[in-house]
Amino acid sequence: MANILLEMRNITKTFPAVKALDNVNLQVEEGEIHAIVGENGAGKSTLMKVLSGIHPYGSYEGQIFYNGEECHFTNTKDSERKGIVIIHQELALVPYMTIGENMFLGNERGSSLKINWNETYAKGNEYLRVVGLSESSRTLVKDIGVGKQQLVEIAKALAKKAKLLILDEPTSSLNETESKHLLDLMLKFKEQGMTSIIISHKLNEISYVADKITVIRDGMTIETLTKGVDDCSEARIIRGMVGRELSDRFPKRESHIGEICLEVKDWTAYHPVYNERKIVDNVSFNVRKGEVLGISGLMGAGRTELAMSIFGKSYGDSISGKIYKDGKELHLHSVQDAIKNKIAYVTEDRKGNGLILSNAIKTNTTLANLEGISNKGVIDRDKEYKVAVEYKEKLKTKTPSVEQLVGNLSGGNQQKVLLSKWMFANPDILILDEPTRGIDVGAKYEIYCIINQLVSEGKSVIMISSEMPELLGMCDRIYVMSEGKFVGELDGAEATQEKIMAMIISGAGQAVQSTEINDVEFDKKE
Repeated sequence: MANILLEMRNITKTFPAVKALDNVNLQVEEGEIHAIVGENGAGKSTLMKVLSGIHPYGSYEGQIFYNGEECHFTNTKDSERKGIVIIHQELALVPYMTIGENMFLGNERGSSLKINWNETYAKGNEYLRVVGLSESSRTLVKDIGVGKQQLVEIAKALAKKAKLLILDEPTSSLNETESKHLLDLMLKFKEQGMTSIIISHKLNEISYVADKITVIRDGMTIETLTKGVDDCSEARIIRGMVGRELSDRFPKRESHIGEICLEVKDWTAYHPVYNERKIVDNVSFNVRKGEVLGISGLMGAGRTELAMSIFGKSYGDSISGKIYKDGKELHLHSVQDAIKNKIAYVTEDRKGNGLILSNAIKTNTTLANLEGISNKGVIDRDKEYKVAVEYKEKLKTKTPSVEQLVGNLSGGNQQKVLLSKWMFANPDILILDEPTRGIDVGAKYEIYCIINQLVSEGKSVIMISSEMPELLGMCDRIYVMSEGKFVGELDGAEATQEKIMAMIISGAGQAVQSTEINDVEFDKKE
């Protein structure tokens, strides 16, 4: 019989006006990969914060047993001493410090009086090789990509002698190749005896790596499924997560596409720091009224840079080209210019650039259109509240009050507040950059419904997404981007994952085997 490494019994955690966890139970066996799934706000991350000591002993009810011993963790240092290490969705690395410095931050090599830098970098290099990185540990974190930064976080956890590794949405910012590498690394660690807990909304990844799957809904444990014993199909998992059948991931829509609303011609932009580097290279495209237009491409293709440079030149240098809206040329020199001309951009970084987490929902909702709630330059607080409540109900945002701080909401509900903010600005063209990143299938479906509602009203939506099924399920037309250029255009009806990937690879000038052209439908490991 397998040894129970971790047991959490009857964990209850309450925040003001919200019971986040309600008698949750979890058992994790030694050497397994255990997935925790659920909708945004179900309590997954809160449970892991209880386990790791971020929510300290005394702030919750229930018991934690690790290796048969009851534990009272008052901070992360306590849990790390036991070998429990958590890697959060938002990476906790200092960009202007080296990889080695980051790996041993708070866990320094040497004495209390002097850091042994030779040991720091030598050990750093050892752990980097373990996770498959060839970089030097003396490299600054800012000089490596997000995928490699995620691996640095894992190397940092290994340096703390992790026995139980907790990964919260580890692939949310990674491309398909990077995701596959990280998941294979988890399987490798499993073979070496490490235990892992993974939280992910990507059910194909869960099917690939997980031995057991615990479903949490509304702060309560619903069930635990065992691979090879129970039905662990995506449909079965979704039913447990949302409490109902979700037969179609993408809501049906009748397309009523009108005239060209926005046209971009010969658009070029350079990197704001490395001025000789062209990040958008002579791109031309258009979007029509009532159309959902997709932009596909691998990470680093220039999709976000294109969107931000169009949105009032909010990113890039030496930007050139022309923008036409309803046939009239626009000169957008600032974000304010873009908003005045009814163009909105929903950033992929909702926590960093999209929302003010320390402010209330009502404040964030009206931020992009203060004129809409003001009288002679003075904000009408009653109107602000009324607008926020209206959008809360329209988008079905789960919150007890619009006075709630946005930072206290789940990722899916934060995304709805971000959408509310730009919908209240009443744009004609809405650019959505990774609109469903890091949110669950139920919340995704609701956001897809919102998108369909917007285009049914004659608005135009440009959707940038790294999830090909999302683009294929939602878009009327798809442009394919590679290395700063548009390398193809597909009608939604004829588009396939294979065609999109073939265009990307062809545009990058690389050869590819046919087996590589897929959406990382990982081989199911039973």
